[in-house]
Parts: sequence; structure tokens; C-alpha cells
Amino acid sequence: MSTDLNDGHATHRIEIAPNARRCRVIHQGVTYADTHASLTLTETGHENVHYFPRADVNMARLERSIHTSHCPFKGDATYYHLLTEDGAVENAVWSYESPFDAVMQIKGYLAFYPSRVDRIDETS
Repeated sequence: MSTDLNDGHATHRIEIAPNARRCRVIHQGVTYADTHASLTLTETGHENVHYFPRADVNMARLERSIHTSHCPFKGDATYYHLLTEDGAVENAVWSYESPFDAVMQIKGYLAFYPSRVDRIDETS
């Protein structure tokens, strides 16, 4: 799915595509997510982001944060801390629980900040 959004200045493009490749999130040797059913979101001015279905994320290793943010193109995001043996990695994961209609495909999926985990792998 591809959506062109206009914020009053320039056209902002968001594309969401199913990704059949294996995507994994690994931090400190622990696999936090492992799926062949991620969605890859491509957005103007940003790196591609893999969104993981909750069924393929180790939810026992996540703790809901009180932090939220707002994206004018996707809606309000909720955040999760990554629970590790060394303590929490704060707000390392985000999700859109009620995204705007244009990006409804990512509803409830989880995305990880690459800078807050050791690896996000995409393999065949």
C-alpha cells in the first residue's frame, strides 16, 4: 500500500509492504522478535522500519512505558521498555494502537529502534 500525504508543505509518502523475508531483533544474545510476517514501512525522510506482529515478539521481555508521541502522518504511538538482564532499555519499542486510516496496516504491530538494540537482521 502506498499513501501520499500532504502536510501543507511538501508531499509526504508512506509505503507499507508485506515482507516475507525473515526479520529478527537480537539484543545481548536474546531474540526479542523473529518473523516471516513483518511489514516494512518506507517513509519520506526516514530509514525503512520493520513492524513485527505481536505474535512473533517476546512480549514477556517488554514493559509498557508511560511515554507517548504523536506523528502527524501515523497518529499516536505508545512505547515499551526492552527488559534485559542488565535492566531496561527505555522506550526501545513503539506501536500505533489506533493509527490513522491511511496506515491502518501497522495497527498493533511493534517496531524497534535500531540504535537501542544490537541487531535487526533481515535474511532470506
